[in-house]
Amino acid sequence: MRFAILSKGDITSNDIRTKMKNYLCEFDLEYDEIEPDLVISVGGDGTLLHAFHSYVHRLNKTAFIGVHTGHLGFYADWMPKELEKLIIEIAKTPFQVVEYPLLEIVIQPKNGGEEERHIALNETSVKTPEGSVVLDLEIKGEHFETFRGDGLCISTPSGSTAYNKALGGAIIHPSLESIQITEMASINNRVFRTVGSPLILPKHHTCVLKPLNDRSFFITVDHFTKTYKDVKTIQCRVAREKVRFARFRPFPFWKRVHESFIAGEQRER
Repeated sequence: MRFAILSKGDITSNDIRTKMKNYLCEFDLEYDEIEPDLVISVGGDGTLLHAFHSYVHRLNKTAFIGVHTGHLGFYADWMPKELEKLIIEIAKTPFQVVEYPLLEIVIQPKNGGEEERHIALNETSVKTPEGSVVLDLEIKGEHFETFRGDGLCISTPSGSTAYNKALGGAIIHPSLESIQITEMASINNRVFRTVGSPLILPKHHTCVLKPLNDRSFFITVDHFTKTYKDVKTIQCRVAREKVRFARFRPFPFWKRVHESFIAGEQRER
């Protein structure tokens, strides 16, 4: 089996990376950063997001696993104290694969320019540096609402625990192939109205955002942000690709949610 390891870059994570690489190579596994079967992320969720986007071109061939040395580690199954056990599992045990749905974003510029396609593990967000975001929201080709406010966040089920949760969106189990649209400070008065609640769309529903003015936009895909001008449409839907996580032991999604958001508070009490 071929493997690669990405580190957060701090001393602890780099030490773990070096130790894992040396031991796994001693077990006759091949270190290969170009075409790995398994990518090991050592750090936090940001490190795993970086690993995901580094290998987004081979999602059907590469699985991911995380060692948690960061602050949250929602995607990381293993702690540094379990390192020896993890190394043996990787070297000796075929891993099971758990697949999570992803988000596809297609940005179409005005005047017939070339469109951009992106894949997000967590979410995409649409904001503007020039006042309020004003756009039409279409679902399945039908006008749903005209949004005015700070912006919109469109998330995957696994990403529903990230920025989406901070905005008041629902947490969705990743077995549900869906995306979620959550508002950021929408303007609601006698003139302007939005639904005011998160929307959960199944995989066969596509949403399209159509800007109604000539303002530029900050469009973020996971942890990457880019400024766009002259945007015609932003199309979002469940991607045909999926992310593959390597599992050597059960780690149910709701247990992950509990340990990430509730267990710490209970320990403090």
